[in-house]
Amino acid sequence: MKALVYTGPNAVELREEPDPVPGDDEVLVRVEAVGICGSDMHAYHGHDSRRPAPLVLGHEAAGRIASGPNAGRRVAINPLVSCGACGFCIGGRAHLCRSRQILSMPPRPGAFAELVRVPARSLVEVPDHLDLAKAALAEPIAVSYHAVNQGARLLARPLSSARCAVLGGGAIGVAAALVLAMQGAADIRLGEPHAARRATASRTGVRCYAPGTADEPAESSVDLVIDAVGAAATRAAASRMVAPGGIIVHAGLLPGSDGLDIRKITLQEVIVSGTYCYTPVDFREVVAALAAGRFGALDWFEERPLREGAQAFRDLDAGATAAAKIILRP
Repeated sequence: MKALVYTGPNAVELREEPDPVPGDDEVLVRVEAVGICGSDMHAYHGHDSRRPAPLVLGHEAAGRIASGPNAGRRVAINPLVSCGACGFCIGGRAHLCRSRQILSMPPRPGAFAELVRVPARSLVEVPDHLDLAKAALAEPIAVSYHAVNQGARLLARPLSSARCAVLGGGAIGVAAALVLAMQGAADIRLGEPHAARRATASRTGVRCYAPGTADEPAESSVDLVIDAVGAAATRAAASRMVAPGGIIVHAGLLPGSDGLDIRKITLQEVIVSGTYCYTPVDFREVVAALAAGRFGALDWFEERPLREGAQAFRDLDAGATAAAKIILRP
């Protein structure tokens, strides 16, 4: 099969790889759409020790089952594989399983390939009317869905009366704004410094602003902040704009803790919560919401063939695309 292989820092290469062989309770999926994630970019830069080269990256995928009794069925792939037996798994929080695995981390090659092996229980059926490129957005949207739900549980008021801000106009940020709107939030702002990406995010109907301008939320004015970047600058912005008693949900995976205003967090009883991945229920609910069209037109991604994957990585690295997400088509 053809696969896009991470071969070292700032290098991915399209080459022939052996077809994967499914193990017990696994099936092969013929990948038809797979998104490039921020974590793929982190690995591409050589900054993720969990993803050593050479490795097939990619975990935001959809396609058709290629083996077994359900061959031909259209599916979205939940890339998080858990043990199914620990307290976290039994309690519905498989994303916190201590022995979890994720496609695109050893020992599980990812989906930047024509074929990928996946546990059958990790597949969610996709109806015929849903484009598989949009079905591949289930994974990043599920991340945002879980983050918003985390914030909503911690809020002292309903989302409909909360002032909300999302930091970052990538796929997680745009999806978080869409989930907030779907969950009933009326006052939503999204901050993104890249003008072209800001324009793309604006097409969803979300009010967007450039950080540092007059449109940025005022100090201590926001009840719920979703930090979809997790950089020192966005942590500082979140600390500055969060209201007394407000919530910061930290969804970004960049290293460090610089920027958090611990004094304000303490004196104003601000809650800072991490959020990671999603539960199996979250993932299934997002696929159902995608099928029902509840996230709008989903016109904020672009599609490219897998053979152009190396250039896609370079364009993302250079900020040369206005899209919030690039979907590769094997």
